Amino acid sequence: MRHPLRLAIRDAERLLTAAGVDSPRVDAELLAAHVLGVERGTLVMVPLVDSSQVDELAGLVRRRAAREPLQHLTGTAAMGALDVLVGPGVFVPRPETELLLEWGLAALDGVTAPVVVDLCTGSGVLALAVAQARPDAVVHAVELDSSALAWARRNSDVRVSAGDTPIRLHHGDVTDRAVLSEMDGQVDLVLCNPPYVPEGTEVPPEVSTFDPAQAVFSGPDGLTVIRSVVSLAARLLRPGAPVAIEHDDTHGESVPALLRARRVLTDVRAHTDLAGRPRFATAVRATS
Repeated sequence: MRHPLRLAIRDAERLLTAAGVDSPRVDAELLAAHVLGVERGTLVMVPLVDSSQVDELAGLVRRRAAREPLQHLTGTAAMGALDVLVGPGVFVPRPETELLLEWGLAALDGVTAPVVVDLCTGSGVLALAVAQARPDAVVHAVELDSSALAWARRNSDVRVSAGDTPIRLHHGDVTDRAVLSEMDGQVDLVLCNPPYVPEGTEVPPEVSTFDPAQAVFSGPDGLTVIRSVVSLAARLLRPGAPVAIEHDDTHGESVPALLRARRVLTDVRAHTDLAGRPRFATAVRATS
């Protein structure tokens, strides 16, 4: 039996709205597109769907209403032109991080065969996005958590099969002063989207229940890992090379201050997201 798709989407939107989902209409349409195997923008071209598809959509909507992340239901998360596989055991990339990626790629303009390091790589999304955009780059990615690293390896294998330049994955702790010590002074760009939420902060159910806590929280002030990242970046960067670190929107002054406190780092700048909130900070390794 065939059913109108628009009615199924409308019912899904109502349920998601009642559950407090931030973007009920968008999520309902994305789940419908996932079930049908089409792009969201082409849903208007599918007026009728089978009963089995309506049932499948309803099941996914119930899970989303229980605040399971949309990306867990579809199995992927987007970053720029790239989709990566995500699920239990790895942090789901957020759209805000695309600004960090765009800044980093712009910083590589004019640099031939750059060496790039992505710290706290999680799913590997930043490292893989750089490798896709810059096939000439040598991209290293560091991750402490074994489950997240397994996702990064899986995503790396998928991208290599698609023809992208392989990235180099490292099982390491960015708070370890010896991590990547063989690369001191040789890196053209350091990117990092670390855990940065202060412990005890109330977060949405999608985060508290499904994102790994170690990928979200970082000490009482949220800066424990970032402090180590600043020191590590100062050591890794060649003279004139930049670092970009994503942070909590309460860190608009504290993270730039941590960067300025390192005498070898200069040109410290704060950056906001599309909503005008403090989102990441950058600096450059001094040339003298």
